[in-house]
Amino acid sequence: MKILLIDDSKIEQMVIGSFLDHALHKLIIVSSGEEGVAAFLSEQPDLILLDVMMPGIDGYEVAKQIRASEEPWVPIIFLSGKTSPEDLMEGINAGGDDYLTKPVDPLVLSAKLQAMERIAKMRMQLINTTTQLEQANIELKKMSLSDGLTGIANRRYLDHALPLELARAFRDKVAVSVLLIDVDHFKKFNDYYGHLEGDDCLKKIAQTLTQACKRSTDSVSRYGGEEFCIILPSTNQKGAIEVAKRINQLIRDLAIPHMNIGPESMVSVSVGIFSYLAETPIDCNDFLSYADQALYQAKTAGRAQHAIYQSN
Repeated sequence: MKILLIDDSKIEQMVIGSFLDHALHKLIIVSSGEEGVAAFLSEQPDLILLDVMMPGIDGYEVAKQIRASEEPWVPIIFLSGKTSPEDLMEGINAGGDDYLTKPVDPLVLSAKLQAMERIAKMRMQLINTTTQLEQANIELKKMSLSDGLTGIANRRYLDHALPLELARAFRDKVAVSVLLIDVDHFKKFNDYYGHLEGDDCLKKIAQTLTQACKRSTDSVSRYGGEEFCIILPSTNQKGAIEVAKRINQLIRDLAIPHMNIGPESMVSVSVGIFSYLAETPIDCNDFLSYADQALYQAKTAGRAQHAIYQSN
């Protein structure tokens, strides 16, 4: 174990140090309470041997400061010549876990160390298990917010992120834009090439949409089926149109054949744009509905293009 000894007595330091060296423990020695707290934070020991009576802050105050820190729990054994029940209770109340009387008996210290070593192993196993569980929870959360096919964010993520973004835009009085993208004639593509090719097509389009977004704050989500949604924070209509044009060009550059709508036809997308300067709050459903109406305008105008929402 890594053991921190906090004791101002040179004799105790030598006696305990000699014993611990023989037992192959790593020992860190400091001579004051202030140094002890600093060493605890920097060294992260497995066990603390703590003298009660020291110049400056005493052992009880050291234990209180250690227990008040946000570091993981570490066992503390007090060392003291004071042996009354009241002294023992004061040590436990301060945050100690055990009590050894001075001068320290090597056999008693050995027994205590064996017990504490078992506790240290269990503590390390608990920390490792907790870390693994935290990582697993992070991965599960990422999976729950990701689309299984394309790897981009899913509708659940969009439903969570959009209200937050609209609230932020209203708070800061900045524009926010949304693009709804639909793959043109996708049912015909699936009918002609099959669902595996259809899935591959959607993956390529999702990657292309991500590529079209230049800022880390832009978010691409799968809206459902062959529809995608892009939220563009702090973006006015002009900026949203630039992104839509970039998307149409990049999709054309993919040059995915679509023989079911013509011998030289390629997969294309239609894009609906809605931009809003958030001077008043707006409902998420209305926000997406306006973009959906613009998408319908793009499709009825011939597809493979973008359209901007126009209020009547």
